[in-house]
Amino acid sequence: MTTTTLAVLVPLLPFLGAVAGLLLGRTAPGFVRPLAVLPTLTALVLAALVAARQGGGRAVDAATELTPTGSVPIELALYVDGFAALVAVLVGLVATCVQIYSTGYLRDDPRYPSYAALVSLFTSAMLLVVYSGDLMVLLVGWEIMGICSYFLVGHYWETAEARAASIKAFLVTKLGDVPFLIGLFALAVDAGSFRVTTVLDTVATGGLDHPTLIALLLLAGVAGKSAQFPLHTWLPDAMAGPTPVSALIHAATMVAAGVYFIARLLPVFAASAAALVVLAVMAAVTMAGSALAALAQDDIKRVLAYSTIGQLGYMTGALAVGDRGAAVFHLLSHGAFKALLFLAAGVIINAAGTNSLAALSRMKDLRARVPDAYWTTTVALLALAAVPPFSGFFSKEAVLGAAEHAATGHAEHVPAAAGWTVLVAGLLTALLTAAYATRLWLLAFRGHGAEAPDHGRQPVAMNAVLWLLTVPSIAFGLATGVLPDWLDGRSLTPALTTSVLGTGLALVGGLVTYGTWRHTTALAARVPLGAVAAHPGADAGEVEAEAIASHTPAYGNVASAPDPADPGRLLLGPLHRPAAAGFHLDAVYAALFVRPVQGAARVVRFLDREVVDTYVRGASAVPRLLGAAVRRAQTGNVQTYVSALLAGTVVLVVAVLLVATGA
Repeated sequence: MTTTTLAVLVPLLPFLGAVAGLLLGRTAPGFVRPLAVLPTLTALVLAALVAARQGGGRAVDAATELTPTGSVPIELALYVDGFAALVAVLVGLVATCVQIYSTGYLRDDPRYPSYAALVSLFTSAMLLVVYSGDLMVLLVGWEIMGICSYFLVGHYWETAEARAASIKAFLVTKLGDVPFLIGLFALAVDAGSFRVTTVLDTVATGGLDHPTLIALLLLAGVAGKSAQFPLHTWLPDAMAGPTPVSALIHAATMVAAGVYFIARLLPVFAASAAALVVLAVMAAVTMAGSALAALAQDDIKRVLAYSTIGQLGYMTGALAVGDRGAAVFHLLSHGAFKALLFLAAGVIINAAGTNSLAALSRMKDLRARVPDAYWTTTVALLALAAVPPFSGFFSKEAVLGAAEHAATGHAEHVPAAAGWTVLVAGLLTALLTAAYATRLWLLAFRGHGAEAPDHGRQPVAMNAVLWLLTVPSIAFGLATGVLPDWLDGRSLTPALTTSVLGTGLALVGGLVTYGTWRHTTALAARVPLGAVAAHPGADAGEVEAEAIASHTPAYGNVASAPDPADPGRLLLGPLHRPAAAGFHLDAVYAALFVRPVQGAARVVRFLDREVVDTYVRGASAVPRLLGAAVRRAQTGNVQTYVSALLAGTVVLVVAVLLVATGA
């Protein structure tokens, strides 16, 4: 079987699994789980074969014209280079783990068949984005992911939080997709084709007429899809969906699509120095702001959501300094340990009956209840904090090294200002990342107080997936010597300066947080313990749905009960309240956009009801009144008609006489 055929089957198999799952979900429920797992697992195997055959060498490039357009052709094209081959393996791995995990996590959920089918469709759409060699076909996968996220985030649609989160995710990403679509058309017009290879050839020869405008339009869509400032606010609220969905969205689909898109078309963005500076500033604000917000969150999933936003900021920062190898390296590394963090969080939520770190901090021996989640979460948090020798250290240092390279003026066509912006923000974020990772670990596993609830052992499928994802979280950094063959050939070996600075700051952040926690724990010993929610006998999906419905904690509500042992409050000081509320960006957007639009809608409604409707009612009332007046004269009485005729005759005679007399 040729490599091209294998590449076609990779996105096709999950799609067929999704269709079969939707058709057979109710009539043959016994086939639902095999149809969820096997097509995705097979796609993973085929993606690995494609990557092995591609081997970082010449890209697989094939196309056939879909339909003649008369101007800019649209083609069903494959373009599988080293970047695409590796990202497809990541998507297949995470999606397979999510499907296997979900068989246990949502084992009693009545909507599991549609859920599993949507996850498969989500996976197929992302694989289409990764392998597509035509921008219009890529757009199809891009938009399918948007609608899949809407349905999956709103899986617990009985709760107001889930409904609001799904609508918000859809609308905010569509807000970025409108300029993104315009940018795609502008790019295709300049290049004369939607074909990726043609676009890149046009850029190489200087054929783009409006590179800055096109790049900025495309960045709007990337900011929405990859949750970058200022269109990032939908991602924390999307935690109202099932935890496996969060793992899929954060690790391998949706938010990864924007980063991958820039990596695929980086020469387009590099053609404009202004676009690179804008991208660098966007990445810097995203990194630092999301890390501060993560340090203040009480919901364990919201901490991880803001963490994802910050790590995506590292990736866009690497792209802003022109190093897509470092960006994709961190995308791959982050995908493994972030999927592990979310899936381990699902086990913790199931065991504790709550998402709240404040409640978890009042439970002792939770780590003994969930030893698998405890050890794997520890590994994933060490990778997140970029502690050597875990994978996150190598990938994050690749980003910081690329930023230093650009800041010192050694990166061609990249402004030094972009390099310094990314470098300073990246080092600050390294400090904050270690701080919130340490805080999460301490509050979740080092609590004091009541015994943690005992819900029995977690399903084997859930724990097995955790250990599987632990392997790349530990060992993926060892691939730094091999990956350059797939990723532009640039060295990914950590640089001495940034390694020392980044690791030193991470250690400072972790140690300061630990010391602060010891201090606050001593103070909290005088605070009475609150009741801890427990849901004995419930499965993980029911626990999470109950946690959302009962506001434990309320998604998007930062007014949850404070934890006196929380080191984040002391570390952030006066910044804690605004950071916990996401720096009130939602309130700002409501004031700038939502309320003015609602006010304009009220004005339009007033004009429609009081002006337009009044005119319409008046236009119909006048003929009706005239008709009523005429109808009164039509009595059918001959004597009345003769009397009126005589009276009229008399009036006419009198009028004629008066005129004659006057004459």
